[in-house]
Amino acid sequence: MLHSLRSVLVPIRREGFPFIAAFAVAAIILFWLWQPLGWAAAAATAWCIYFFRDPPRVTPVDSAIAVSPADGRVSAIGVVQPPKELLLGDRDRRRVSIFMNVFNCHVNRAPVAGRIARIAYTPGKFFNAELDKASEFNERNGLVIESRAGAIGVVQIAGLVARRIVCFTAAGSEISQGERIGMIRFGSRVDLYLPLTAEVLVAVGQTAIAGETVIARFGPEARERMARID
Repeated sequence: MLHSLRSVLVPIRREGFPFIAAFAVAAIILFWLWQPLGWAAAAATAWCIYFFRDPPRVTPVDSAIAVSPADGRVSAIGVVQPPKELLLGDRDRRRVSIFMNVFNCHVNRAPVAGRIARIAYTPGKFFNAELDKASEFNERNGLVIESRAGAIGVVQIAGLVARRIVCFTAAGSEISQGERIGMIRFGSRVDLYLPLTAEVLVAVGQTAIAGETVIARFGPEARERMARID
């Protein structure tokens, strides 16, 4: 019985409690004023609870792969220079962008295990997160993870509706593959910056699941580095 309840009752992030409470109070007031508005507010409350869900995930722990940092749709794959604030140098990297709509789970997870070498918050605008210019101009929070495969960049990008990026970790912390690293409230995007030698295993339009979908396998250079570490 307890197992069945756990499978249905997905945990809710505490960051969502103030929003859920506000929606619920609004629903009560609107029910008192006019029932149709109350039902609309009740539906919005249910959506808010759904938005802040934090389901458990089963991560394929493997230092030779990178798992998805976010739930959503793979919106772009390309070769670009990483954001300057990450201090990853001027060499091109392979970028995989994952767009999260307002119905996706917005808890972000570490694509690799390692040490958080840098966290760089950059204030900015709120363009549609699916646009390429969002990587450069939107509000964002970048993390650099020093892993066995080298430095990996993860950038949380705010979107049209998103107005708050939350980071769960700190510079210098050790983090496990698939561990929660933060969330973005109400629609956004996460960019993953990988070495050029990484083999991307997903396609544009594919749905990714944070902490579970294998995004890429690291190339020969990374595997040689791992062998030296071992």
